[in-house]
Amino acid sequence: MTNNDVMRSVRYALDLKNAEVVQMIKEGGVELTALDVSNILKDETDEGYVACSIETIHAFLDGLILSRRGPSDRPVDEEANTWINNTVVLRKLRIAFSMKDTDMIATMKAAGFQVSKGEINALFRATNHKHYKKCGDQFLRNFLKGLALTFRPPEDPWANSRASG
Repeated sequence: MTNNDVMRSVRYALDLKNAEVVQMIKEGGVELTALDVSNILKDETDEGYVACSIETIHAFLDGLILSRRGPSDRPVDEEANTWINNTVVLRKLRIAFSMKDTDMIATMKAAGFQVSKGEINALFRATNHKHYKKCGDQFLRNFLKGLALTFRPPEDPWANSRASG
């Protein structure tokens, strides 16, 4: 998945406004304008589209962690923010939402994707561990879909008619 896809998906799942995204990125250590964020959130085919840089996606995810959990006591590892992959994104989302294995399994289940605790643990092992597994696009896409369904459940079209009847 592209960095832009991740940012769009998280923004949608949490129903964030562009100003809130700008603030999260700022808290993560990168200064952007609302126009910059708007261009990052555009579809690749739209005029004015800008690819989301590694620094920006890290700042966004770090800002998300700060906004949901507060500052960390750990020292910042600047070298870790020089590259990104799906596993790093998944790890930061897991931290931001304070998720345990069971929470992640439930999120994946909400998206219609069955996953075991062992599969979740394999994603977070050291890369040189014999049971390490890379997080693929399909896994991350389903996790983000599950987040959206968790935070923005589909409305029941019959809810209003039952409540009034």
